[in-house]
Amino acid sequence: FFFLMIRRPPRSTPKPSSAASDVYKRQPLKFEQMSKEDKIYMAKLAEQAERYDDMVKHMKEVVGLGGDLSNDDRNLLSVAYKNWIGTRRSAWRAVSAIEQKEEAKGSKHLELLRLYKGKIENEVENICNDIADLLDKKLIPKANNDEAQVFYLKMKADYFRYFAECTTGDKNKKAGEVADEAYKKATEKVTQLPTTHAIRLGLALNYSVFLYEIKNSPQEACKLAKTTFDGAISDLEHLEDEQYKESASIMQLLRDNLTLWTSETEEEEGGAKEKEEDLQLFTSLILSLIHISEPTRPERISYAVFCLKKKKKQQ
Repeated sequence: FFFLMIRRPPRSTPKPSSAASDVYKRQPLKFEQMSKEDKIYMAKLAEQAERYDDMVKHMKEVVGLGGDLSNDDRNLLSVAYKNWIGTRRSAWRAVSAIEQKEEAKGSKHLELLRLYKGKIENEVENICNDIADLLDKKLIPKANNDEAQVFYLKMKADYFRYFAECTTGDKNKKAGEVADEAYKKATEKVTQLPTTHAIRLGLALNYSVFLYEIKNSPQEACKLAKTTFDGAISDLEHLEDEQYKESASIMQLLRDNLTLWTSETEEEEGGAKEKEEDLQLFTSLILSLIHISEPTRPERISYAVFCLKKKKKQQ
């Protein structure tokens, strides 16, 4: 048998297209060589990946390039830091709740728990100082309009409020003073913005929360929330759809807080009076039962309870 060996001709290697050729020739991109557009893209990518420490890093690099930030860039910076500190704030609340339970049962692990809580507080403080340094040295001095200045001052105040929430003693007092000062400066400048502007409404919302929770000034908080809400409500219908949704959602929060705070204040002020009235009602009803025969007594007691429940529902 003879086998005919057929030798195939060598395959020709296809030439790369010009576009592919450019890719092959391009040098590997390094993070430090990225343009502003690339850094903003990376910040958005980090947000999608929920890597907020990376997002903060890229946005700080954008700020380091100089100049004021656009509205979208400011929002990216805000989202980065808010999520970065948000996990610490949630952790601090969770640990504080556990601490109360451990104290109640006299746990032997209280010292470890408080050590861990202190670690979280230090992280909150470091983030607060980090954004404050960025704002004071690079962003607030270069803000070229009232909207940007209010945005940055509000941001500074918010982070010192977050820090004040997690601390006590001198640190709490100092953080509260810095936050109050920044909120006041922002409030002075915000009058140049429309009453329905989202930043103006957001400032009033956060400042009123600060007044209520940190400064323990419920009357001031309610006054600010009500004044802001009343000033914006008449102008709300003139907004476009997107602006309307954003402003209306903040106004809803203002109203919800105002309703809650007002009811709590009324309960505190009228608590003693209400208790006295309830006691008098019960006393008069119970005394009247002395002259009532035994079979009818349960009905009168049920009616007394019904009256009290009805009274509370009406309030």
